Amino acid sequence: MSASLLEVNDLEMHFPLGRGLFGGVRRFVYAVDGLSFRVERGETLSIVGESGCGKSTVGRAVLRLLKPTAGQVVLGGVRIDDMSSGALRPMRRRIQVVFQDPFSSLNPRIRVRDALAEPMNNFGLAKSRAERDRKLNALMDKVGLPREALGRWPHEFSGGQRQRIGIARALAAEPDIIVCDEAVSALDVSVKAQIVNLLGDLQQELGLALLFISHDLAIVEHMTHRVAVMYLGKIVEIGTKRQIFARPRHPYTETLLSAVPVPDPDAPRRRIILKGDVPSPINPPRGCRFHTRCPYAFDRCRTEEPRLREVERGHEAACHLNDRPAEDNPLLSGARA
Repeated sequence: MSASLLEVNDLEMHFPLGRGLFGGVRRFVYAVDGLSFRVERGETLSIVGESGCGKSTVGRAVLRLLKPTAGQVVLGGVRIDDMSSGALRPMRRRIQVVFQDPFSSLNPRIRVRDALAEPMNNFGLAKSRAERDRKLNALMDKVGLPREALGRWPHEFSGGQRQRIGIARALAAEPDIIVCDEAVSALDVSVKAQIVNLLGDLQQELGLALLFISHDLAIVEHMTHRVAVMYLGKIVEIGTKRQIFARPRHPYTETLLSAVPVPDPDAPRRRIILKGDVPSPINPPRGCRFHTRCPYAFDRCRTEEPRLREVERGHEAACHLNDRPAEDNPLLSGARA
């Protein structure tokens, strides 16, 4: 039995492509290629990386919106990746999602009341109409919307209000974990901060776990417990918030952090500009997948793929530089205070 609330082991999502005009070997998009992590109860794990790195595909595979090519997804000690649709149905209550676009994720033809009541009806969470109405009112209170808004339509709300409705709909199923797939990236800056604070308050109040998928490291630093950094379908570094932000042990993480805006524009900082484009996930590079853009790459990086290994307690990285002495490791000499 898994002790963690959510455990993902060696997850793969390979999407087949056609053979082309003249046939040949069938090719695949290696969107997620051997990825493992865990999420504890009440914890926030953030998955970060550039667009196209596979982080949203991970979220959809964990939710079983996509069936994994290989690997295991274990929720509360129960393996769900190979479950039939019928067996999976009651497990879906335990893991819910808040999507990026709050408008397209709501049905424009049904009122807010019906959208929030649907999970309760599906999972038998309200025994009577009075109990359902009481729970609906409580949900509106939790997400900071007036109760009278239950009778309105999605188009009558602002983007931030619609995202609050999306959060309320996820909470209606009384889940253990919520997958937030770029849940604040479509919102204005001030609204974004309000939604992030709301998620933090709900987590503390309800003991929720969050799998927070984002490209915005400033938001991630504010709300997360641990961070997993993805590049081209793989996790290249994972650790606590402090470990990742103060002492990154992979060049890609260091590059991402160098681009995070700082409050003081005159503060000294070293901006790292990567050369070249992200390689194709159809034909990822041999060796380390980052070596084609890495400022520290050497011969070993081009031939041998680094494995994710512990560099300090609770902190793992996949980089050959970490086999070098500290004085010969540019990641350590440039680490933040």
